[in-house]
Amino acid sequence: MENEQFHNEETIPDNEANSPALGHTINRRKFVEDVSKGALAFTILPRHVLGGKNFVAPSDTITLAYIGVGTQGIRELLPLLANTQIRVVAVCDPSKNAIGYKDWSKEGLRNEVRKAINKPDWEPGGGATIPGGRDNGKSIVDTFYANVHPELKYAACNAYADFRELLEKEKTVDAVKIMTPDHLHGLFCMAAIKRGKHVLVHKPISNRLLEGKKVIEASRNSKVITHLIPWDSNGSMEQVMAWINGGEIGTLQEVHNWTNRPVWPQYPMIPTDTPPVPDGLDWDLWLGPEANRPYHPEYTNMVFRGWYDFGGGSMADMGHYSLWTVFNALKLTSPTVVEPNLSHVVAMHDYPVPFQIHNDFSFPMASTVRFKYPANGSRPAVDLCWYDGGMRPPKPVELIQGNKELPAEGMMFVGDKGKILAGFNVQNPQIISGPNAASIAPKPDTRNQVEQTSKALPLFVEACKSGKQYPGNFSEAEFLTEAVNLYAASLRSGRLLEYDAANLKITNVPDANKYLSRDYRQGWTPDNI
Repeated sequence: MENEQFHNEETIPDNEANSPALGHTINRRKFVEDVSKGALAFTILPRHVLGGKNFVAPSDTITLAYIGVGTQGIRELLPLLANTQIRVVAVCDPSKNAIGYKDWSKEGLRNEVRKAINKPDWEPGGGATIPGGRDNGKSIVDTFYANVHPELKYAACNAYADFRELLEKEKTVDAVKIMTPDHLHGLFCMAAIKRGKHVLVHKPISNRLLEGKKVIEASRNSKVITHLIPWDSNGSMEQVMAWINGGEIGTLQEVHNWTNRPVWPQYPMIPTDTPPVPDGLDWDLWLGPEANRPYHPEYTNMVFRGWYDFGGGSMADMGHYSLWTVFNALKLTSPTVVEPNLSHVVAMHDYPVPFQIHNDFSFPMASTVRFKYPANGSRPAVDLCWYDGGMRPPKPVELIQGNKELPAEGMMFVGDKGKILAGFNVQNPQIISGPNAASIAPKPDTRNQVEQTSKALPLFVEACKSGKQYPGNFSEAEFLTEAVNLYAASLRSGRLLEYDAANLKITNVPDANKYLSRDYRQGWTPDNI
């Protein structure tokens, strides 16, 4: 169902997360070591010792339902199948057949599937080379277990169009992984949490602020394990914070983060033609909570993220990778002011004069959004500036003097006495100005991202077995979830917004509050899902 692209230049580095629940910074490597040691103890404990609803005995395999089998869903399904402590028992997608899917190469994903399931002649069917849909999902799961692990005597993977039917019939499932378009994340997470299922979900938790808050609150009040997948690939703020705390750039004033997203088509007009619904697609289920409208391929697959109804824009796509570790390290909570600047589109059609399109239906081609965060403890007030669509901050004088350019994607920390320049999510930071800049050499990033990311699933498995929540859970992503949804609301309204976090309201533009929620179709609300 969902189609995403990983970071285009290099694999995204790992995280050192600051857990509000634990109240201190957790070194990820130490955390992994501690969990690994703990796992040895877990393996000798009988089921009754652990006890409690939703706990999975250490000797048992985690049974998992996979919801959303688009191209990115399939891409992430393959390494999950290889984890012998997880057993995929069901897949779900409103699209049955591999029709209409798009990807970053024509045959790349199909070839990945062939290799993973040990079937060199596997084809997705539907006259396509790009896989997608629940039939492909079932075929991949069944073939993998038959060819790679025949000793398991795996019966068959069940396939569903409606996730509600899946949850009703697959009562013994321990966990779900959600890989759908953004507008379904929150509701599907809520449904799983209510039924006591552990949850893995891709970003964002929700593409509406109030819905996201409800999901996070539900997760806090539940014993299920929740995990937002971008945590696995976050960067480290350790070196940057050492420099900031050591006074190397003076008092921190601004954080700038820019991406080359969108790398998918953005549509400045609502489609007016009505092509037929692809064979095997339940369009009503794909829409879920959103208002009914005619099917169009420009809403689906890899381009859904450009629409306010279905996506979260570039910040929801990439900001979870780059900014989660920044939020933790700087103790950013809720902004007081959100200020957008965005591109617009002019059209003429049959009119004799051009006019600007009033667009509150799709994200702009390019934008910058400034968030003002109040002081927190010893940290003074700081501005966070996000850029997308090719926009970047003004080139600092330090680069101008050296005849250097800002990278296409990057991050910069600006203090009153100096600046730190880093990669998109804080990799390879270097001080480019400051009282001691000449004597501080850049430190190469030696983190092994492949090694760290490979530990993500074992951590989830052990958390499900122990019942002990771990870093990367929904609660820790609350303020980042708030930021990405305020980003969307500010762009949609085109206005500077003053935000009252205590009451979850925009105070200076009351009409903009409608963008913090959605008009749910009957039967599709967080309360009755």
